[in-house]
Amino acid sequence: MPRYLPEPPFSHGNATQTGILLINLGTPEAATPEAVRTYLREFLSDPRVVEIPRLVWWLIMRLFILPLRPKESAKRYAQVWTAEGSPLKFHTERQARMLRGYLGERVKAPLQVEYAMRYGKPSIAATLAHMKAAGCTRILVLPLYPQYAASTTATAIDAVGATLARQRNQPALRTVRNFHDDPGYIAALTQSVRDYWTANGRPDILLMSFHGVPRYTLERGDPYHCECQKTARLLAEALQLPPEKYRLTFQSRFGRAEWLKPYTAEVLKELGAQKTGRIDVICPGFVSDCLETLEEIAIEGKGIFLNAGGGEYRAIPCLNENDAWIHALADIALNNLHGWLDAAPGADDLARSRERARALGAKA
Repeated sequence: MPRYLPEPPFSHGNATQTGILLINLGTPEAATPEAVRTYLREFLSDPRVVEIPRLVWWLIMRLFILPLRPKESAKRYAQVWTAEGSPLKFHTERQARMLRGYLGERVKAPLQVEYAMRYGKPSIAATLAHMKAAGCTRILVLPLYPQYAASTTATAIDAVGATLARQRNQPALRTVRNFHDDPGYIAALTQSVRDYWTANGRPDILLMSFHGVPRYTLERGDPYHCECQKTARLLAEALQLPPEKYRLTFQSRFGRAEWLKPYTAEVLKELGAQKTGRIDVICPGFVSDCLETLEEIAIEGKGIFLNAGGGEYRAIPCLNENDAWIHALADIALNNLHGWLDAAPGADDLARSRERARALGAKA
């Protein structure tokens, strides 16, 4: 296999473009055991996702997880699957389309906005190839994870780097590390909660549930826990919630190791046992509804709370296509594109470029 990927055809005088690549986690192609197995194999093979000795993990994954887990996971996916397919995928696709439109109204220079999945399709490699063929010589990589974690943001950047390592003519690259305390993101979350409460009344407790990661990641220097804490604090302050009116928890624990605490499921049991009248749950670490928010929180979490004796349970949707969120996303992108948004060259500029190239002996 050649060391470098073939370059797309080049023509002198063609306008170059600046691109924005949104990256989300990924999803199976269908709510079937076969599709889930394919997805899990790629996801769980990532050494940033599971940091235990590779041979030990390979045996566990091949002998136990991949033969057994996909069937049960497929049932969970089936509960949230829609006529449009995976919620995570269609929400991310819509966000990219809306961002393209919003930026088109604010920026004169042409911008290409695409999205990719770290695991599954459309892949990062395929999307970068498409952007390169379209003339993108400068690309802003924007992982859709508000809080940085090695198992999310870093592995997305790893995949981008692995693709660029096979390119002879690489684009200029910028990356967005996080936006956990971005004022626009916090304002969008705040407005989303307020709008929900205006329509449905206020709860006794607002539970902010973030995706969990193993405790050892914090001890090894991962900033994720601290960034979740800051997001929760800023959101609570914006909503003017006293400490007794909100809780921060972590969901999606997997395996026997200790993960970041408190665990969402245990807090739901605790609040249910205390006969809490109503709780609302929001997942600020997800900008798109997905299996973790629609099934684990909205369905499974509700059952845990009610079965423990709780009263009313409501799950607040993720930001999804929320107008304030897309505006915030546009601002995040523009803040990181500073200096890349010069006016696009006109037709005369491109024609002169072609003439200069021909004078120097170029064929095109």
